[in-house]
Amino acid sequence: MSKRFYITTAIDYVNGQPHLGHAYEKIIADVIARARRSLGEEVFFLTGLDEHGQKVQQAAIAEKKSPQAYCDELAADWKNFAKKLELANDDFVRTTEPRHKEFVQTTLSKLNDAGQFYRKTYAGFYSTKEETFLTEKDRLPDGTFDPTYGEVVELKEDNYYFKLGAHQQWLIDYIEANPLFIQPDYRRNEVLGFLKNNTLEDLCISRPAARLNWGIPLPFDKNFVTYVWFDALVNYISIPNAHQKLELWPANVHVIGKDILKFHAVYWPIMLKAMNLPLPKQILVHGWWQKDGAKISKSTGNIVDPIAVIDEWGLDAFRFYVLRELDIGPDGNWTDAGFRSRYSAELANGLGNLVNRSLSMLKRYRNGIVPAKSDELAADAAKAADETRALLKQNQLQAALQSIWSLVNRANKYVDETAPFKLAKDPAQVKRLDEVLYNLVETCRVLAILLNPFLPGTSAKIFAQLGLKETSDKFSQAVWGKLNSGHQIGEPAPLFPRKDI
Repeated sequence: MSKRFYITTAIDYVNGQPHLGHAYEKIIADVIARARRSLGEEVFFLTGLDEHGQKVQQAAIAEKKSPQAYCDELAADWKNFAKKLELANDDFVRTTEPRHKEFVQTTLSKLNDAGQFYRKTYAGFYSTKEETFLTEKDRLPDGTFDPTYGEVVELKEDNYYFKLGAHQQWLIDYIEANPLFIQPDYRRNEVLGFLKNNTLEDLCISRPAARLNWGIPLPFDKNFVTYVWFDALVNYISIPNAHQKLELWPANVHVIGKDILKFHAVYWPIMLKAMNLPLPKQILVHGWWQKDGAKISKSTGNIVDPIAVIDEWGLDAFRFYVLRELDIGPDGNWTDAGFRSRYSAELANGLGNLVNRSLSMLKRYRNGIVPAKSDELAADAAKAADETRALLKQNQLQAALQSIWSLVNRANKYVDETAPFKLAKDPAQVKRLDEVLYNLVETCRVLAILLNPFLPGTSAKIFAQLGLKETSDKFSQAVWGKLNSGHQIGEPAPLFPRKDI
């Protein structure tokens, strides 16, 4: 049994509806998963929901529902959202499922038996909104706490703690020895800066059931439930444990947002070390989206509704924009004008126009029959395929799209240079027209394969219009000359209908 390429998104907290940031993270992971499959790897892609904790309990009470009923309703919305994005995920975890809860409790028992936890009384400040304990160093110069913490209350209570501090130097050494563990580099530097300039405090892993009962009970002390992060992070191994026939752990990539970097790059590695498990190969950290240069916010109405965009423009147009506009790492800025401009220039006039005119000319001038093989654009296609393959292996999605579009632009330029509509009028140019048409339709076939991880729907449509019965999801087929002379293509139809803008 060989190890699968195992990729995860963060699991989303069910205290609201999915938004642009959630869609973006899922699409990144989906493209990486599809790319690895197209490169011939066995893949397991996991996404899902984080359903415990105080915020969920409070939201449920506010709606006069039980926490479980509240979660069940929202989980249906989130699963529909994953379907809307046509994610190729292999499982969907909910932390309220027995398979997850049982694994968390087994893990807690083992760690407790190994002496990793201790109980102590805490007196200090607590942010309900962030579900975190605060110390004096979290105070602002005027003595107050940052408004992002919401209401801060004083607490005195017993809890269980996990010995994080003992592993601080080990973690610094590990991150320095494994430069690809946290990517991009500046996120890695951020974690190292944090670890080198702060003393790592032990992590509180429980909450008294008297204050919070919506959580997984500690197996060794029923008066406490598990701290939501200690429960949530464990999903990455509870699900592999539920699929024991497959070899999944360690994860190859955890795709996460920059706001939860500390949990994944500090707490999680130390938890895994305590469990005697190998660490994930990579934590891939993406940035946040703004809209029109301002924070996305429901209260100000400055939002992008992914579902509305998909309903109006199509799923692939949405996928294309978020991946093409923003590299994995920095923050991005969504503008409706920018979206329309990329749709029009790159999808409608670039890719869509190339495929439509190439296939329409083959229909018009050769009854849709592929002429003899010609290799004029073979080198351009091979260069794009080689670059794309290398970039996909490094999860460089934006750069891979740019490489694919260099072939789109080259082929469109080729139409202008060769002017097939003029050749068609000259009986002496029959052979030349055959060569041009072959180069164009074969380029369309290669493009469909390169595009498959990014725009799976469009890729399938191109293959259907080319009259090809096989699927477009095997990268090994992106070699020049696979379209056979005499093959009959299907019916051309616009891939990205122009919108009156």
